[in-house]
Amino acid sequence: MENLKILVVDDEPGIRTGISRSLKNFSVGFPFMDDDFQYDIIEAGSGEEALILIDQHHPDIILLDNKLPGIEGLDVLEQIKNKEIDTMVMMITSYASLDLAVKATSNGAYNFIPKPFTPQELRGAIEYITKQLFLKRMTKKMNKAGKEVRFMFLSVLSHELKSPINTVEGYLKMMKDRELGENLVDYDTMINRSLERIKGMRNLIMDLLDLTKIESGKKLREFKQLDLNEIISIAIDSMEPYAIQRNVKVKFKPSHDVTFYADADEMEIIFNNLISNAIKYNKENGEVYVYLEKTKTDIIIRVEDTGIGMAQEDVGKLFHDFVRIKNIKTQNITGSGLGLSIVKKLVDAYDGKIVVTSEPDKGSKFIITIPLDI
Repeated sequence: MENLKILVVDDEPGIRTGISRSLKNFSVGFPFMDDDFQYDIIEAGSGEEALILIDQHHPDIILLDNKLPGIEGLDVLEQIKNKEIDTMVMMITSYASLDLAVKATSNGAYNFIPKPFTPQELRGAIEYITKQLFLKRMTKKMNKAGKEVRFMFLSVLSHELKSPINTVEGYLKMMKDRELGENLVDYDTMINRSLERIKGMRNLIMDLLDLTKIESGKKLREFKQLDLNEIISIAIDSMEPYAIQRNVKVKFKPSHDVTFYADADEMEIIFNNLISNAIKYNKENGEVYVYLEKTKTDIIIRVEDTGIGMAQEDVGKLFHDFVRIKNIKTQNITGSGLGLSIVKKLVDAYDGKIVVTSEPDKGSKFIITIPLDI
């Protein structure tokens, strides 16, 4: 059984003791592994002590309070970032300082857990960050290992489908047994939550299939002259129910004679991901604008939204596998973290480039430029 080291950094002895007790004999496992992960807890009462213990023990996970005597948590976080060590940091914060937690996630913390938290909430957060740490480390190994590692990697992701399936199954059993009575309206919340779970599973499966096709190099690319206006229109039509649900308007004015020699499936994946993201991260009564232009040398695609936007330091993270921007505004938005990394891989395959500009609360703009002569 492999033990992961958790460093708890908090100046309150009661918090440190409570965390140690909550995680005693707690384990996290994956279906294809013989042994589960368990945890060795290391405690620090100050930022200075934490930095010494980090150098000595190289912890896998760090639970870091911000309000510390001496060096504050954000300063410790900055030094951890500069050390470039293989660890994941989760901030411990009070509800009154959630804005500080959001800032911390922008500076390298993976997530945050607000005080007061129950043992169940703590264990859930630790289980989730353990899975993400495992996925992160598996990703690094994929370039060095072969099919066996890839199989394990995909197995972990498949395992992530079990939780929503169990949730939907539970709701269906409750409805079958008429636990809330015979009035169908009383089951609306269960139905809506089940549909949301199913949509998340479908998106994850489709993203995995796209990623596997691209990275395996075995997908037969069928190049032909395509009318990109038509492909964009199909993508918008397929996203219309989601746009209506989110109360977002998608606007596209077809351009004259925008044909391009490319693979139709790949172009659909690019447009589907860009447009669905623009809807997903938009605001109530928001808008999405899709522009298409063909110059003498390039195809230029622009997708703009009036959504929640993001900080500039987050833009560079967008195109990595399984990366999602974590903050208060995105915490209830589901996604696999694969869509934009897939778009980037496809654009690279056409020797193209992507430029992203974004501003918090004002929206984002994605500009893709693909040379005609590829």
